[in-house]
Amino acid sequence: PADAVFHQASEGKYDGVLSLYHDQGHVAAKTLEFRRAVALTMGLPFLRTSVDHGTAFDIAGEGIADETGMVEAVKVAGKYGKSVREHQKRET
Repeated sequence: PADAVFHQASEGKYDGVLSLYHDQGHVAAKTLEFRRAVALTMGLPFLRTSVDHGTAFDIAGEGIADETGMVEAVKVAGKYGKSVREHQKRET
């Protein structure tokens, strides 16, 4: 059921959850894992990942930012970027 799918995924029943709208997925993702949540945008001619916590302009230049979200976004880009390149090679 839709109202339990994020909890079930966090328990290992699913590998991931596809959300068609920002507010459907981000609320649950941020609640479950605010610091490590990563947004992956599909359907573009390039791979796009982003941290889920926003820009944090309020702490810019203070030296207190937590890099966890950025590190996770780079890891996801590396993982899926490799898959995209392999898929493109098979199609040519």
